[in-house]
Amino acid sequence: MYLSKIASYLDADLFGADLEIVSMNELSLACATQLTFAVHKKYSKELSSSRAKAFLITQDLVEFLPLDASYIICSDVSISMAKATKLFAPKLIDFELPHAKIGDGSYIDAMARVENGAIIGSGVTVMAGAYIGSCSVVGDNTIIYPNVTLYRDCVVGSDCIIHSGTVIGADGFGFSHTKTGEHIKIYQNGNVIIEDDVEIGANCAIDRAVFNSTRIKKGTKLDNFIHIAHNCEIGEYCIFVAQTGVGGSTKLGRNCVVSGQSAFSDHLEIAPFSTFTARSGVTKSIKQSGGIYSGFPLMDHKEWRRLQGKIAKLNS
Repeated sequence: MYLSKIASYLDADLFGADLEIVSMNELSLACATQLTFAVHKKYSKELSSSRAKAFLITQDLVEFLPLDASYIICSDVSISMAKATKLFAPKLIDFELPHAKIGDGSYIDAMARVENGAIIGSGVTVMAGAYIGSCSVVGDNTIIYPNVTLYRDCVVGSDCIIHSGTVIGADGFGFSHTKTGEHIKIYQNGNVIIEDDVEIGANCAIDRAVFNSTRIKKGTKLDNFIHIAHNCEIGEYCIFVAQTGVGGSTKLGRNCVVSGQSAFSDHLEIAPFSTFTARSGVTKSIKQSGGIYSGFPLMDHKEWRRLQGKIAKLNS
């Protein structure tokens, strides 16, 4: 759609050329056909070097825009961004798409639902009660157990196992908040990508990204009752034990081991080959590979053991 339509929807003023926009994206990744946004002067360098041509912006950030930029002046960029995401949200079910493609040797139970536009590879098993959304993809030899839900546009690789009750691609928990306390939904227009040879246990929830992809990389294994929030990236061959949660946009390197009931804050970077014992609370990024960590606040496992020994003596 054209920027003028977006500006009209937001009841805001457009400055510059009326460009045609195909989607939205975050500032660091946006290209010339995407609408992006900035809310603070700390993004001034990213603004001036951005490849984007269309911006939601406040008046005090206009000076940092590229010379040929078009922009919409917003009184509250966060609220305008949230409202604009609704304009780019795809249809929940697209009946106009061609019928789903099913590969050779695949079994789709009569009580499963596969929407138009889906692509299912060869040798796939989809059991009763499963739902495969529009434009989703399931790779060869993957097993989808009963009552699994794969939302539209999401991708599951080959040789994966998805256990009962798991939901892949539900909306990430994203809202902008007005000064009067209302919560404005940020539509989650990205997807989830599950790479090859991933196993996901029962009743897990892996949320779709806001603009791009939540990604579970090759060979990772998730236990039951695990939540991966929007825009996360879980590296190759990680192990997650039950009842763990990862906050939005956090990235874990390959071969991390996360024990039961552990939790990660959002926007963290976790080095490869990190190990977290049960009930670890991770609130800061970890840059050094190979560490073993425990507790909340998080500390080196050996230090945590010494602390627990001292606490035990206090109680005796």
